[in-house]
Amino acid sequence: MTKKSVFTFVKEYAIMTVGILLYVMGWVLFLIPNNLVGGGVSGISSIVQYATNGVIKLGTVYFVVNAVLLVIGMLTLGKAFGGKTIYAVILASVGLNALQGLIPADITQILAIQNGKLMSTIMGGIMAGAGIGMTMSQGGSTGGTDIIALVVNKYRNVSPGRMILWMDVVIILSSLLVPSYTASGDLLPWPEKITTVVYGFILVVICSSVLDLYLSGCRQSVQLFILSPKYQEIADLITNELHRGVTVLDGKGWYTKQNTEVLMVITRRTDVSILLRMIKSVDPNAFLSVTSVTGVYGKGFDQIKERVKKIDA
Repeated sequence: MTKKSVFTFVKEYAIMTVGILLYVMGWVLFLIPNNLVGGGVSGISSIVQYATNGVIKLGTVYFVVNAVLLVIGMLTLGKAFGGKTIYAVILASVGLNALQGLIPADITQILAIQNGKLMSTIMGGIMAGAGIGMTMSQGGSTGGTDIIALVVNKYRNVSPGRMILWMDVVIILSSLLVPSYTASGDLLPWPEKITTVVYGFILVVICSSVLDLYLSGCRQSVQLFILSPKYQEIADLITNELHRGVTVLDGKGWYTKQNTEVLMVITRRTDVSILLRMIKSVDPNAFLSVTSVTGVYGKGFDQIKERVKKIDA
């Protein structure tokens, strides 16, 4: 492995680790203490934990169900996806079980119980959505319905957040069919179960919205036009260091009536600051414009996922 590949490997898994821990903390700190139910495999697992009065932990069910779905993901999305998701699922499963016993009750009482279920739903949803987004942006998944969403998203331009949202509706409604016990061992009354379903819907809306916002922010692209007498040096630097394509356009300055070359570059918004520093290092007086673009397809960007219908001759 080259130094660059090692750095990329470490960076991807570091971001995934932070995302997974953020996801786990959202559940352990805010959702579980309030007997809240979410969507996906974590929602199913929470229903089982509440129904068994904590005998079967959330992380245990989370791991078992994901083991089955993971096989589907590996067959469809490749071994690289499987490797990252195995890591994510194991870390999340261990965290969901271990942290429930490690976090002092006083902390959950102050952060979750005293702040009420609505605030806990909002905070838990934001943390879970951001955590899933960080993991998915690196090619991994926290498992469950995320895997199904990624499989479909591979072949169709369907929002992962929207897919997860609709699948979660069924899971949340199913919580009405089973009993639910609080941490103190009391059976949750029927009116509170209905309230929990409402909070569950709010939770998945917040989670899916944060997920889409995070992913769209990571994938947003920009287009730059660069005018500089040192265009060759700038083009070589962008190609060799940033590994982005550069197109040289012939232009003419109407005021000076002189021919000039214009560089056109399309890159991720996250690379803009690096690109600007590169340009400034070569030509501090370079003239450039930056505009946001949508729907960038091709090598290094998104792929067109609509299937083309074959026309019989």
